[in-house]
Amino acid sequence: MKNQWIEFLYGRVTVKVSGKGIERFLNVLIRNGIHIWNVKRHGTETITFRMRLRDAMNIRHYARKSECSITFLRRSGIPFLAKRLLKNSGFLLGAGVFLFIILFLSNVIWGIEIKGAKPATEYKIRKELDKMGVKIGKVQFFVKNVEGIQRQLTNNIGDLTWVGVELNGTTYHLQVVEKNEPKKPEQLSPQNLVAKKKATIVNMFVETGQPVVERNDHVEKGQILVSGVYGQEGNTELVAATGKVWGETWYKSNVKLPLITNFKVYNGKEKQKQSLLVGSWEIPIWGFGKPEFEKYETEKDVRKIHFLKWDLPISYVHRTMREREEFTREYTNEEAEKEALNMAKKQIKSELDEDAIIKDEKILHKSTKNGKVILDIHFKIIENIAVGQPIFKETPE
Repeated sequence: MKNQWIEFLYGRVTVKVSGKGIERFLNVLIRNGIHIWNVKRHGTETITFRMRLRDAMNIRHYARKSECSITFLRRSGIPFLAKRLLKNSGFLLGAGVFLFIILFLSNVIWGIEIKGAKPATEYKIRKELDKMGVKIGKVQFFVKNVEGIQRQLTNNIGDLTWVGVELNGTTYHLQVVEKNEPKKPEQLSPQNLVAKKKATIVNMFVETGQPVVERNDHVEKGQILVSGVYGQEGNTELVAATGKVWGETWYKSNVKLPLITNFKVYNGKEKQKQSLLVGSWEIPIWGFGKPEFEKYETEKDVRKIHFLKWDLPISYVHRTMREREEFTREYTNEEAEKEALNMAKKQIKSELDEDAIIKDEKILHKSTKNGKVILDIHFKIIENIAVGQPIFKETPE
């Protein structure tokens, strides 16, 4: 029948009818609007059929007027299932609590392993993790995600060059690379020090080797500054020339800076929302309604829910909606020129060694075009221009 699920929802029973006048009894039921189905004959005086639970309450009334006996064989449907569940509610409740505890414990932090760090650095890392709430016994959903933990550790602990964070089950694994690791002594082969670019020599500090240039000398790229060859021809000794040779070098930079720039910034106001994601269906659990502000950016953090070692098709979703404001920054020509010069200095410094010094700068050309200030700038830089060049021994014929 087409509406079996509806009958299952309200309950159904299987009835056995025995005796004489079975056909007459069935006709009485049908005439009185009682719906029956799956009618089967078992011999000459016995039949079985199914009927609705609510109709079964009245069937005995019609049976008394006939020569038939009625037996209820089977009960099925939601009402009977609910009765059985209620009878076994203690067991079901215990099973539900057990599964909930396992599910909860599968999403708790039970271990933090740190590799590659010295004891002092590991202590700093664990203190910083405690400040972030990343500690044993904490629910994973209420701490920062892996990228956030990695970023905060790198920013707040100066001893770290890099830290990798991985969540494996209920354990965080941290792989650490520290700064200022001891360097192995470099074994240098015989070499000269040569100029890496055109420059004018301003100062020298030679550790080993023979200087072949003096202060104020103009040198070309590739020219020998400090020789690794000692002695006269035919009686020479080769060493690794080492030291620093500072020269005045020249750079040109082209910088463009808009006079008017539009910015988007956060003003500190935000709204939090939590929900469960089951497949493509999202169920809100906290933070209902739209935020009070019109313009905002949404940061979405999705965490898989674990059961023991398996990922369930359910995720915890945390959204942070931050209000943003837009404002316009305008420069005058003089302000833009000054800011562009600072930008050029920062750009040049990022390309130089740490001990390089900007001696002087000069604006060669400036113009305003398409709402931008354009500067061509000439820089004088004092930097170490010496680089090693291996010396190869000549093989005698």
